[in-house]
Amino acid sequence: MPRHRMTRRVFLTAASAGAASLAAGRTLCAGEAASPFRLTEQDGGSLLVTEANQPVLTYRFGDQLAPGVPERYRRACYCHPVHAPDGTVLTDDFPKDHYHHRGIFWAWPSMKVGGKTVQTWHLDGLHQRHVRWNARSAGPESAVLDASNAWVMDDGTRVGTERVQMTVHRAAGLGRAIDFRLTFEAEGGPVELLGAKGKGYGGLCLRFAPRKDTVITADAGVQPKDSNDKTFAWADLSARFAGSAGTAGAAIFTHPRIGPRPGGWTIRHYGFLGPSWPGLESYTLQPGAPVTLAYRVYVHRGRAEEADVAKAYASYAAAAGDTKGTSA
Repeated sequence: MPRHRMTRRVFLTAASAGAASLAAGRTLCAGEAASPFRLTEQDGGSLLVTEANQPVLTYRFGDQLAPGVPERYRRACYCHPVHAPDGTVLTDDFPKDHYHHRGIFWAWPSMKVGGKTVQTWHLDGLHQRHVRWNARSAGPESAVLDASNAWVMDDGTRVGTERVQMTVHRAAGLGRAIDFRLTFEAEGGPVELLGAKGKGYGGLCLRFAPRKDTVITADAGVQPKDSNDKTFAWADLSARFAGSAGTAGAAIFTHPRIGPRPGGWTIRHYGFLGPSWPGLESYTLQPGAPVTLAYRVYVHRGRAEEADVAKAYASYAAAAGDTKGTSA
């Protein structure tokens, strides 16, 4: 990834800060000392989130393209890099085996608009574009990013919207929770979504950085093989990542109450996790009928059992109103 020079630091402590002030890079310092989080906007359309001066994640709201990568893979609206609490970089961007993979992202390989087939997966005919910040805040226990994006055809026509709400929690013990609430709505007419033929992948995705000794664990136990369309409440990938002496990993938790259930997971030991939605059955978004999906990404040091990922999921599910601690 190209390096971007930092241009301004935005210390926000109130989610009600106006979008105009945010766009202008206004600094709000009241209560700054009470928050360990900092939000630093960078050149090239990126926003870095740090806790106690340590990087947590970068949200790429502007168009990104790595040197030597074909122009067709230019994209925006995703998170990379994402760090474990010890600083280990967990995600990859523009990997040579899948140039279209991009950290934590949300995209579909099959989308139909007005009889035309497009996709945000391989960035063919449809792209995500940042429209505005609804809020950016740094509080004593969490940082919040809230952005509205548009789905824009190559001819400039807007056909859909997405609202991306991220809550970055403070690190605790071996792990850190990052909540994603994604709301999608068609604009001007229906938009059909469908996972990859025969595999189902599409929706929220996590592409991992280069690593060794990969172990994928789910609520059903260790997953020794790649798979499609298996149903899990959570899945975790842990490994020894490049540049780190220890082990680290990340899990995705599906919310037991918000949104439709995933159509089944996509698991790849080369470094990919995704709770597929809508999976192998299509879903048509309609104007005026938004759909919200909710997930928690739990980044951690150590392997899944060392970081007690199963317990972390049970706590998440219980807080969401699922007393059994399992997916609905």
